[in-house]
Amino acid sequence: MREWLPESLLAHSGLITWMAIISVITFVISIVLIPVVISRLPANYFQPHYRNALRADKGVIATFIIIAKNILGFILVIAGFLMFFIPGQGILTMLIGLGLMNFPGKYRMERKLACRPAVLKSMNWIRRKAGVEPLLHPDYED
Repeated sequence: MREWLPESLLAHSGLITWMAIISVITFVISIVLIPVVISRLPANYFQPHYRNALRADKGVIATFIIIAKNILGFILVIAGFLMFFIPGQGILTMLIGLGLMNFPGKYRMERKLACRPAVLKSMNWIRRKAGVEPLLHPDYED
């Protein structure tokens, strides 16, 4: 079976095997992780008053968690970018990384994405399957 492969690929067959294994692992993790994250979001996640409540000072441990979350998000964005050139779920990995990170304009970007009827419908379908109340539309004010 290896006769038809170019010599350059045969020289790196171990690396290619590991890249394929990592690709499958990231795909499975993303398939499992996305529904968990969506179902754990509070129903009012896209509401302005929810964001304002998060701005209160939470202390040293919360600051450490935020820094760790941003570092992990950055690593996932870089890994997702690399997956454009090697096997893997590049876009999905980058989106998960961006979701973890804090940066200016992130909330606006999330709201704009969640305003799309197909996106909100899909997220609420996942939440319904998990037995969780649906997300409120970003334009909804209570």
